Amino acid sequence: MVLTKNTIWASGLLVAMASVQVYADPEFNTCLGQLSSAAKAAGVSSETYSRYTEGLEPDLSVIEKLNYQPEFSTPIWDYLSGLVDDERVAQGQKMLGKYADVLKKVQSTYGVDPATVVAVWGVESNYGDISGKYPLVQALGTLSCYGRRQVYFRSEFFSALRILQSGSISADRLKGSWAGAFGHTQFMPSTFERIAVDFDGDGRRDLIDSVPDALASTANFLKKAGWQTGQSWGFEVKVPAGFSADGEGRRNKRALSTWSDRGFTRVDGSPLVQGGLSDSSSAGLMSPAGINGPTFLVFKNFDAIYGYNAAESYGLAIAHLSDRLRGGAPFVTPWPTDDAGTSRAERREIQSLLLAKGYDIGAPDGMIGDKTREAIRTEQQRLGLTMNGRGGQKILQALRAEQKVVPAQPQQPAS
Repeated sequence: MVLTKNTIWASGLLVAMASVQVYADPEFNTCLGQLSSAAKAAGVSSETYSRYTEGLEPDLSVIEKLNYQPEFSTPIWDYLSGLVDDERVAQGQKMLGKYADVLKKVQSTYGVDPATVVAVWGVESNYGDISGKYPLVQALGTLSCYGRRQVYFRSEFFSALRILQSGSISADRLKGSWAGAFGHTQFMPSTFERIAVDFDGDGRRDLIDSVPDALASTANFLKKAGWQTGQSWGFEVKVPAGFSADGEGRRNKRALSTWSDRGFTRVDGSPLVQGGLSDSSSAGLMSPAGINGPTFLVFKNFDAIYGYNAAESYGLAIAHLSDRLRGGAPFVTPWPTDDAGTSRAERREIQSLLLAKGYDIGAPDGMIGDKTREAIRTEQQRLGLTMNGRGGQKILQALRAEQKVVPAQPQQPAS
């Protein structure tokens, strides 16, 4: 059974979505019942299926999130400024030291360097701090019956049930993102089944409670995605004047000699061919904000990173964080905007300044949610700024400036 948008409306569920997350819904139960034969064909026993779906209720909040993905809807300067900031770099460098022995063994086994593995960990879950709270069976069961991409989510739903059936992870621990990714490095259930490894030798593959398993599984993913040991993901370049990027892209790779002949250099003006690269090394041009913003030549290792989440902004976040973990600097070319992004610390500052003004937005956590965006819009309107709800530098500087203006206090008469 495919529950269409009209069916949901007929049930009155969309009306309730804004205020209630979990519903008792007979149509959902009907859908789950009709999926039981497909689950059995996919290797889920009848006992397992009944055990984990009996009494299951949908969580329709995941449908709202299905239509909002920050990798594709957030300006890249906002996306990267929150993911690759000084806090994440400093914490990542601590993790490189803490897990140095494990990472050395991971590199020896899979050929992926520690900084790249840790960068994935940092972007995916902030080194295990934010791995998701959604029970996977409930989230994936809901996505299997409502919204778009039901065929895809049904496959992941069955994978999650097989994981529980195998005993690799218990049901109370199998929680993750609204879309079903879980663990330190956020594997989808089907990816876990294909790629995850038992690296700590305890006889179980566990990405939730075993950091060694998670790091090694991440490296295994990148290796199978085509990672080339010892090679770079790419680097920022200086674009020659008048160059047109029409027809260029990450997939349209050309020899570095071709890019050199066209007038490209590294962003510091040095030659493209350095280190282990040669004139025949093949790279594609990537300009995520247009040719006037930071522009990069990327190699096959970027494609391997891209395979983790199929978004160039996501891949660039991991690639750039890996460089920063090695001691590299921020991008040289500024983003083409007059309102640059903010770090998580700066976003917390914006929230603190809004709280001081009386806005009820909750504790400052650096996450620009609906309440914070609405408060920002109100302040932007008052200040004569563009009302876009962005927590960028303009609103931060304006709120900072107002905080510094302290009204003169009337003098108290002498006693």
